[in-house]
Amino acid sequence: AAARHFPGAQPRPGAMSALFDFPSLLTVVLLLICACAYIRERTSWLQQNKRGALGGVLYKLSVVGRRLSEGVAVGCVSMAFYILFVR
Repeated sequence: AAARHFPGAQPRPGAMSALFDFPSLLTVVLLLICACAYIRERTSWLQQNKRGALGGVLYKLSVVGRRLSEGVAVGCVSMAFYILFVR
């Protein structure tokens, strides 16, 4: 099946989505970890391990953000440096 193209929408040369570009994927994962850890600290929504697919993933991301907070912080700072100065 041929892909649908919208009129006037031209992909930029070299443009990739966050799923195929490793630094962008890493940035999205780090932001999810930080957001889930923050939400867990502020509300009781992520306090228990939810058995649903999305709730379970968000709970595990919050646990990673809480237990590896120093590593996540180093990852966030290094990604910020990479995005601001290297890219």
